[in-house]
Amino acid sequence: MTDDVNIHQTTPESSAPRWVGLAVVILGIISIVSLGIGWSASSHSHDLAQTLGAQLQTAKQNEDVLSQRLAKTEETNAQVEGELSVVTDKLKLTQQDVNRARAQAKKIQDQDAKDLSEMQNSVNGQLATKAGVDDLNKVSGDVGAVKSDLDTTKNNLQMTRGEFGTLIARDHDDIETLRRLGERDYYEFTIDKKGTREKVGDVMVELKGTNAKKNLYSVVLYADDKRYEKKNRSTNEPMYFFEGGSRKPVEFVVNSVTATKISGYLSVPKSVPATATNNSSGN
Repeated sequence: MTDDVNIHQTTPESSAPRWVGLAVVILGIISIVSLGIGWSASSHSHDLAQTLGAQLQTAKQNEDVLSQRLAKTEETNAQVEGELSVVTDKLKLTQQDVNRARAQAKKIQDQDAKDLSEMQNSVNGQLATKAGVDDLNKVSGDVGAVKSDLDTTKNNLQMTRGEFGTLIARDHDDIETLRRLGERDYYEFTIDKKGTREKVGDVMVELKGTNAKKNLYSVVLYADDKRYEKKNRSTNEPMYFFEGGSRKPVEFVVNSVTATKISGYLSVPKSVPATATNNSSGN
């Protein structure tokens, strides 16, 4: 019986190492699974970080593009505002020119009406002093002639006015019409030598060049010890300057241009003496 007891007591001692090994295996499996899960989570986190970084980079690039477009839009708006301001100023200037022209036309019309009224009053006064029937008939005929001349003159005055209000003659007939008004002296000229000075009125004129195809010319004018050089001026385009302290300008106009010469006139106000001989025509 003693041997049986000893055999019974040693059996549990030999079975204990199996559970230990099994536990070690289970713990190892759990460790491996945990390690796999941790590695997968770390890899996923790394991929997520890379994705977020790429998205942030793209967002920054989009922000830079939007900023550039906004700056360009603001620059374009500034240019448009500047051009609009220039156009507005030009429109204002054009309107001022129109108003000035209308005022000048109204002034001319009023002056013509005043001259006609004064002439009629003068004629009526002369009629009142005439006693004889013959004299009355004669004065009536004179009134008719004066009215006819006035109408003719008014019709001939349908020509351009310069910036100082002077009428611009286009040919010899227009010059004769302006002479009859008696407000200014007119000196017609023809200059066919380039590089030499020729006297017109009290002014020395030097022809520098011509362009017959474009009706352009260049001259140098000498007056009151002053030199006025005018380049590429058009026909019937007046040039103005002042002599002897006068407030009324001297007017220089070329009516025609050829390959070798220019023709036109010099217009001088009555208050400025001009005693030189006019080679083309006299008063």
